[in-house]
Amino acid sequence: MKKTTHLIDIEIDKLTNSIENVITSDSFPTDVLPLTKNDLKTITKKNGWNFDWKSEFLKPDRDVYKLTITNNTDVIQGLVSLAVTPDNVYMHLVENAPFNIGKDKVYAGVAGNLVAFACKLSFQHGTDGYVSFRAKTILIDHYVKKLGAIHYGGHLLVLDTKAALNLLNKYKL
Repeated sequence: MKKTTHLIDIEIDKLTNSIENVITSDSFPTDVLPLTKNDLKTITKKNGWNFDWKSEFLKPDRDVYKLTITNNTDVIQGLVSLAVTPDNVYMHLVENAPFNIGKDKVYAGVAGNLVAFACKLSFQHGTDGYVSFRAKTILIDHYVKKLGAIHYGGHLLVLDTKAALNLLNKYKL
């Protein structure tokens, strides 16, 4: 089976304490929950999603999580695919819901929230908040500035304990 490596290419638009309505600036508390098989029915390219999340969901070495507004778990704001390794959490893929992309997006802070969750998972698994991912070249500086990521060469970036704590404090996780 061919192993696909995705390069992370999502803009971290704003670091908020939850997610924020772009028009009203109202903040909404969020939950990050495991994606279910039932959720996959609406997460399709036909519905505007860019990646094949069903394929990602079926990979045994990773878990897919959905970001939802608390008490509204039917509307998925974004998704992240993570793998816990012995020394960090590896972020395979992250994507905002189609309605949270571009100039007409509904909510800001979705991607940052999902990255903060990856940091929380890393602490829970005893890897000190370390999260690694591979990014598109054009966004490497963006992740260094916005997230405090460390560029290890090539496409590899790492969030260390300090960067992870900053994100957790911002998102109150």
